[in-house]
Amino acid sequence: MPAAVRWSGRLSLTPRILAVNVFALALLAGGFFYLDSYRTRIVDDRLEQSARELKLLAIGIENAPGDRQNPLIAAYSRQTGDRVRRYDATGALIADSFAMDAPRYRLRLPSEEEWQRHVARFLDKLMDRVVSADRPPDFEEPAIDRADAWPEVADARATGRPQAVNRYAPDRTFMISAAVQMKDGTSLLATENARDITRTVRAERFRLGLVLGAAVLASILLSLFLARTIVQPLQRLARAAVRVRLGRAREVTVPRLPERRDEIGMLARALSDMSIALRQRIDATDAFAADVSHELKNPIASLRSALDSLDRVDRPDLRAQLMAIAQDDVRRLDRLITDIAEASRVDAELSRTRFEPIDLGLLIEKMVIAREARGVPRGVRLAFARPRKDVAVVLGEEGRLIRVLDNLIDNAVSFSPEGGLVRIIATVADDQVLVSVEDEGPGVPESEREHIFRRFHSVRPEGETFGKHSGLGLAIARSIVEGHQGRICIGDREDALRGACFVVRLPMALARDPGIVSE
Repeated sequence: MPAAVRWSGRLSLTPRILAVNVFALALLAGGFFYLDSYRTRIVDDRLEQSARELKLLAIGIENAPGDRQNPLIAAYSRQTGDRVRRYDATGALIADSFAMDAPRYRLRLPSEEEWQRHVARFLDKLMDRVVSADRPPDFEEPAIDRADAWPEVADARATGRPQAVNRYAPDRTFMISAAVQMKDGTSLLATENARDITRTVRAERFRLGLVLGAAVLASILLSLFLARTIVQPLQRLARAAVRVRLGRAREVTVPRLPERRDEIGMLARALSDMSIALRQRIDATDAFAADVSHELKNPIASLRSALDSLDRVDRPDLRAQLMAIAQDDVRRLDRLITDIAEASRVDAELSRTRFEPIDLGLLIEKMVIAREARGVPRGVRLAFARPRKDVAVVLGEEGRLIRVLDNLIDNAVSFSPEGGLVRIIATVADDQVLVSVEDEGPGVPESEREHIFRRFHSVRPEGETFGKHSGLGLAIARSIVEGHQGRICIGDREDALRGACFVVRLPMALARDPGIVSE
């Protein structure tokens, strides 16, 4: 068994349908990884922007007179919302925008916030854990505010280039800080509580969560719908099939699901037809067994009576008559057993037989020649007009088709009067090969035309010895014809003369079928 089937075969259809839909949702959930990269890009852009803006402030301060430098810092703080600090060459704080003007932000403590904020922070932590995001260091105001308390200020002094870093405020919002070294040896530090970044990311996460939640709900409902429309009908069919397997075929009605026009409906109707055919086959087998028992009882009873009487009869002529009866019963039993065996294995052998192209015209011609060479009883004549070569071609098994034609010709000859004519005609019409066998006998009453194809049912001509035929010939012929996807029926002669006309219809082999070639 392939590996893909081996693991999935352990699960029923319902969890498999749900698993496939959930897998698609897992791909959608990958959007949270995108949110992490989206947040990282925003933070990086904000760091770059903060460093660039602080550099411009430093240039402005360097070109401004001494009495205009602090007002310039205060104006910058009001515009950007940053806290700007200036340190001298020794690292001492010499200017603070929050001391010049009202503070532009205030750090919030989690203990002071409502429960909704706690939920939001929990989701932030959960998302960071799921996507394995790097956690920035915590932001803390130094106890002694000096330049050496800020690593970014030290880096800016050491490299001479603006430096920017990201930290977490106590409420897990972002703290963006940038430092710039100025030409006069002083340093600038700008810190910003970038709550807008957190709000933006949380808003995107909320929208993605709504989409994912709606998709999960729709997926579950669709999975349940599929399970209801696929799994439940299959379970009903499986239960019916189990009841059939347990031997209660006559009591089981397999649901046909006529409202379904999909593959499950096709399967239901196929299983229903199969169960009906099985039921018919079982009934036919039971009827056949009963008929066999009935047909065998008569010759066995006659044979037993003859043998029992043989010991009590002394006259040679009577003993000879009883022996003749016994021998006739033995021959009748042998004929019955042979025909019964033939009838019982026709279907099984046809299911295993490989059909080949057969030219019925050539086949019938050879049969007629061979029969005439052996001699036809009572001077009955056979007439066959052979069609063109490779016209009346069918796919079948030659030996079985010969059995059908032999039975029909034997039947026609046995009912024909002295010196009568049996006509055999092979034609092609509507992609079918039609073979008709006509005789000049008494014909078959319309009420008997269907019954004569039943097993052990025989309507024989007057004067024929009883028991000469088993009554299985036409039944075997019908089984063989139907095994070749054809039909056999009986009607009146087309010329309206007295007699019977048996017609066999077989599908015509197509010219493109392999093996069909001209001789």
